[in-house]
Order: sequence, then C-alpha cells, then structure tokens
Amino acid sequence: MTENELLLAISDMMDQKLKSELQPIKNDLQIVKEEVQVVKNDLQAVKEEVQVVKNDLQAVKEEVRVVKNDLQAVKEEVRVVKNDLQAVKNDVHHMKLYQENIIMPRLNTIESCYTDTYSRYRNYSDKMETAFEDIGLLKKVVSEHSIKLQALG
Repeated sequence: MTENELLLAISDMMDQKLKSELQPIKNDLQIVKEEVQVVKNDLQAVKEEVQVVKNDLQAVKEEVRVVKNDLQAVKEEVRVVKNDLQAVKNDVHHMKLYQENIIMPRLNTIESCYTDTYSRYRNYSDKMETAFEDIGLLKKVVSEHSIKLQALG
C-alpha cells in the first residue's frame, strides 16, 4: 500500500468513525428541529388565539363604551327629572301656602256669610209663612174693599 492509499484508508476510517459519532448528534438535532417546529406551530396557534381574544376584548370595550354612553344619557335624564321634580315640589309648596293664606280665609269668610244668612232666614222662615198668609188676607180685603168702593162710586 502506498502512502496515499494508506492516507485514504485512514481518512475513510476517520470519516466512518466521525459519521458514527455524529449520527446520534444529527438524530438529536433532527428531533430538536422537529420539536422547535411543533413549538413554532403551537406558538402560532397561541398568537391566533391571542388575536381572537384581542378582537373579543375590543368588542367588549366597544360594548362597554356604548353602555357607558347610555348610562350617561340616563344620568342626564334623571338629572332633568330631578330638576323638574324639584320645580313641581316648589310649585306645590307655593300652592299650599296660597291655599292656606289666601283661599282658606276667603272660603271661611264666604262660609261665615252664608251660614249667617242661613241662620237669619231660618229664624224668619216661620214668620215668612205668617207674612204670606197675612199678605193673602190683605189681598182679599183690598179686593173686597175695591169692589165695595167701586159700587159706591
């Protein structure tokens, strides 16, 4: 064997030895690559899920904003109603004061006047019937006297 052949044989043996030593490392590296690919795929799925959650969260934010605006509108309406209610309370208070200070004394005066008038008429009601009878009698007497005076005259 020549020197070149010997070197070539040694080189082949070293290549085989190196290949046999490197093969488990290559296999492990291939497994790691496959696992990295699985992790990448999982990470992509997680990214997609995170995007879906982000979109859902954005929709919820929009709904909350709408509810917040609606609530603000309701608060404004309640404030207006409270102001109106306060105005009504003030008006009722003024009406009660007016009723107490103006209307009730006038009604009491009117009632007193009618009560006094009724009492007077009630006291004279018996006398009125007598007066009507007397007036009727007077009419008869005057008629009779009128007839007698015409006969004389």
